[in-house]
Amino acid sequence: MARMARARRLGRYFIFFDTALVVFGFFTVFPLISLHFVDQLGWAATAVGLALAVRQLLQQGLGLLGGSLADRYGARPLIVGGMLLRAAGFAAMAEADSTAMLVFSCVLSGLGGTLFDPPRSALVIKLTRPVERNRFYTLLMMVESAAAVAGAMIGSWLLHFDFWWVGMGGCAVFVLAAAANLWLLPAYRVATRRASPLASIRIVLADKTYMRLVLTLSGYYALGVQIMLLVPVVLKQLSGSNQAVGWMYALETVLSLTLLYPLARLGERHASNASRILCGIGLMCLSLLLMSQVRSTLPAFVILALFYIGSLITEPARETLLASMAAAEARAGYTGTSRLGLALGGAAGYLGGGWLLDISRASGSPALPWLVLTAVGIATMLALYRQLYPRRLGGWLPV
Repeated sequence: MARMARARRLGRYFIFFDTALVVFGFFTVFPLISLHFVDQLGWAATAVGLALAVRQLLQQGLGLLGGSLADRYGARPLIVGGMLLRAAGFAAMAEADSTAMLVFSCVLSGLGGTLFDPPRSALVIKLTRPVERNRFYTLLMMVESAAAVAGAMIGSWLLHFDFWWVGMGGCAVFVLAAAANLWLLPAYRVATRRASPLASIRIVLADKTYMRLVLTLSGYYALGVQIMLLVPVVLKQLSGSNQAVGWMYALETVLSLTLLYPLARLGERHASNASRILCGIGLMCLSLLLMSQVRSTLPAFVILALFYIGSLITEPARETLLASMAAAEARAGYTGTSRLGLALGGAAGYLGGGWLLDISRASGSPALPWLVLTAVGIATMLALYRQLYPRRLGGWLPV
């Protein structure tokens, strides 16, 4: 028993370390893509949004496939192979001089994420007990926030030299992450039995309640991905400096380190996961509505802080709720499928955000993207409310 507890504890420490590497590498590159190709090179935002949407669709849309393979073959081979593929994608992105090359690099990056993301998420469920899971997700988000701001700061600094250094820097980090997993990660099985990939897929798809919730969360993700597309471009325009992107993630880190844990603990004691999700998305909608009126840097950062707080309230509750619904015999399949909403919503957010940005520039209507996103957020809240508070015996009972 003591040996099992020690193995769980060491596994959780490794997850923290691995997450820091993966998030650092990702944020070294991705927040700078729209800034480089749209703002510096003058490419159409729609074209860049298309490339980002392809990555999102592949990585998250094929998550069920990656998860089912991990349920069958274990976590380590999928994680190591996926990270090396992500590294190759970033190396290709460093050389991108056309839309086709950028899309190709995003395809490689997305396929890599398809392989490594579901088993990593399944390991969190395997190595944590239900009573400690909400707290673990909260601490993991704090690690992610610190790694994100460090990556964005390094990426912004490298962009002063050339975007090639940004892409190759991200490539080097993912090669290091692959080596760490090959060397340090035990050969964990993420499912209680070695079901075939098709059997794992059937188990997940048969869970209608889970699938409906995952798909509805697409609207929430469409709002969140604007941190990668619209927000960096707008902040650069308002401030006139590339460093605004780094300060954007610095703000997120400060809020995460100071507010995430107390907000999560307070919500855990006094509110259901459902109410926390709805409250957080409501704050995000309000911030998007206010962003439609912003015309200077300081108010933009204040409103962005409100957006981040909404996300800090939502994310631990969303992760905990979805993890509680995952069947033990197909853990990675469930965690892979949980990203389907991110695939659809993220792709729609990238494509729609880029398209709306081009239209707003052409028509002189800077508020247009933010107002449309606010409407999407409100519609998502209403749909989630109907699912998370179903009518039972004449009353409303939170899930």
